[in-house]
Amino acid sequence: MKLNQLSDNAGATKKLMRVGRGVGSGKGKTGGRGVKGQKSRSGVAINGFEGGQMPLHMRMPKRGFNPPAQKQLVWINLDGLQKAIDNKKLDAKDEITEDVLVEAGVVRRKKDGVRLLARGELKAKVNITVSGASAAAIAAVEKAGGTVTLLNPPKADKPAS
Repeated sequence: MKLNQLSDNAGATKKLMRVGRGVGSGKGKTGGRGVKGQKSRSGVAINGFEGGQMPLHMRMPKRGFNPPAQKQLVWINLDGLQKAIDNKKLDAKDEITEDVLVEAGVVRRKKDGVRLLARGELKAKVNITVSGASAAAIAAVEKAGGTVTLLNPPKADKPAS
């Protein structure tokens, strides 16, 4: 048996009914939708509607809050930075900025900025400029002899009045 000899059993597949092709076709005029009403029209949007009963998605309890103005930061860990330096994608002697990280392919896009996180170990002395960094990441870079410059330094807490 060859692939070109394979076929479905007789009656296994059925021709599609073409609707709206004249009254003589058996599915003309209204096209099997019945008469009048919202569901006979195009663009019906009644998903989730339960006939006046409170819909399920509105009955379920809601949890959490997503702030609309929250910044979307792309993160990079110290081990990823060290790997890029080892693979000669980045030069540790030059200033490393968010744009340099994108051009080198270390991060795909910078969105609202890049945040440096502390997973892994950094051996190279680097000067890096990013939108944010964890305290542990800053300490690790400074321990290796480098510096971290923050583009958006965190706001200081307001003094108690």
